[in-house]
Amino acid sequence: MRCSRAGIVLALSLPALLSTRAAAQSDAPEMATQESAPTFKSGVNLVLVPVVVRDGQGRALGNLKKEDFRLFDKGKPQAISRFSVETSGGNPSAASTSSPATSGDASPEVTPAAMPKRYVAYLFDDLHAQFGDLVRLQKAAVKHLSIALQPSDRAAIYVSSGQGNVDFTDDLAKLKDAVMKLRPHPLFVQAANDCPYMTYYMADQIVNKNDQSLLQTLAQDTIVCANLQGTGAQQQAQAMVQSAAQSFLPMGEQDTRVTLGFLKGVIRRISAMPGQRTVILVSPGFMTITPESFQDKNDLLDRAARGNVMISSLDARGLYTDSTFDVSERGSATSQLSIRKAEYARQSDTMQADILAELAEGTGGTFFQNNNDFDAAFQRLAAAPQYLYLLGFSPQNLKMDGAYHKLKITLADSKGVTIQARRGYYAPKHAQSEEETAKAELQGAVFSREEMHDIPIDLHTQFFKPDPADAKLTVLARVDLKRIRFKKLEGRNRNDLTLVAALFDQNGNYLVANKKVIEMRLRDETLARLNSGITIRTSFDVKPGTYLVRLVVRDTEGQMMSAKNGAVDIP
Repeated sequence: MRCSRAGIVLALSLPALLSTRAAAQSDAPEMATQESAPTFKSGVNLVLVPVVVRDGQGRALGNLKKEDFRLFDKGKPQAISRFSVETSGGNPSAASTSSPATSGDASPEVTPAAMPKRYVAYLFDDLHAQFGDLVRLQKAAVKHLSIALQPSDRAAIYVSSGQGNVDFTDDLAKLKDAVMKLRPHPLFVQAANDCPYMTYYMADQIVNKNDQSLLQTLAQDTIVCANLQGTGAQQQAQAMVQSAAQSFLPMGEQDTRVTLGFLKGVIRRISAMPGQRTVILVSPGFMTITPESFQDKNDLLDRAARGNVMISSLDARGLYTDSTFDVSERGSATSQLSIRKAEYARQSDTMQADILAELAEGTGGTFFQNNNDFDAAFQRLAAAPQYLYLLGFSPQNLKMDGAYHKLKITLADSKGVTIQARRGYYAPKHAQSEEETAKAELQGAVFSREEMHDIPIDLHTQFFKPDPADAKLTVLARVDLKRIRFKKLEGRNRNDLTLVAALFDQNGNYLVANKKVIEMRLRDETLARLNSGITIRTSFDVKPGTYLVRLVVRDTEGQMMSAKNGAVDIP
């Protein structure tokens, strides 16, 4: 029998290698900490569905449980894996606060100033709203701001063009001034007497849907308005209409991209605010026609659901009147031609309003339309439903193909109630890793105000002022390990704790955060000794002022999460 020299060496050295490895594991530290500034990004594979259930009087119901709901994805029942009930209101509690500058003596607990608890972003769509609509809306919006905002509210004024934005503030004069400066800022100017007359909806019908009836209708109108004559007039008019449609389609697509992009930016901004979050979208509506715009809308709804952002929408056109065309003004040859064009205009109006309704339904908000009472509109839209359910599920056998999935929510006993919920979602095109999921969950928890108690934690703060202009703020987290599940491997009890401590200013604006990962590889005797808990310390260099402290803890093995709010006032 022959044996290689390498095989002999390996056989002889294996016991020594195992002994060395065991010694290394025995000497390995039981606890190590990695510290970094967290970076957040959006995107989770879990599908979140906001749901509002109202009784016959329109009152939101808050006594339902997960077992009461039935969720269907493309008609197939799904298991609800995530369930929570959001209630409007709520204040941050004051963290136990002391100053070590008193030589270790316990100082009286500091009572912080009232922190904001509700954020309302008013988004005026000046890319599509007409001047007359904005004038009527300005008066109602100013009146609403004067009576609706409470001391604990912060409001922002955003416009789709980006001209004249005011970020979250309690400065009422600044908010009113921004509203009164609203003016239309369309991306593309379209005159009513353009010849051929064209809209984004009409361009899509002609180019993408091959609508020959619409092509002939607009060609007949073009013959009149362009004063075409002769045997080739019809062919020439059709060529003019097709050319106008080909030119207008990319302009409409760009208009939609800009509008959805700005709305997504507003949702991203308000998602970073630590309180109840509402976006009031004031718009005459716009189109989502292309597959890209459908996906953008889906991403927007996903972002709103993850950020607990409710979108309520107001149709800026007010009371509807049938779209009609002045025959003399547009040069229409017959009243029948005018009627046909008016029908297409009505279809376009319906599509424009539909996205406003879908954004509201999909986030638990309210849609106000076909009414000129804008005073009542703002009052109703700013009032969040008292109860909102957030259902989460992981679709079964989901194909990563970007396809649309229609959703349906029912109740075991739905008698006498109405259900408002997200209509559907688009499947992702790639799966998300566990690391990405954990990161998204931490982000959502950091920018939420909901307190979670999977892991018992206590939050305390201390501050020290080396001089009147600077302070050192210390956040102390006491984490009880009794409920944490450990994985036994190679004689050690393993789990990782991720702790994020974040600071927000008095207006709720995110300032800074610190993330610590505590890698626990505990021996049995150490775990028994530490079961009462461990204390994790995080420090920030700050200026005197009032701060909201948000503390989030998540473990790896059990994927449990806890979160607490605190507020500290540093004089």
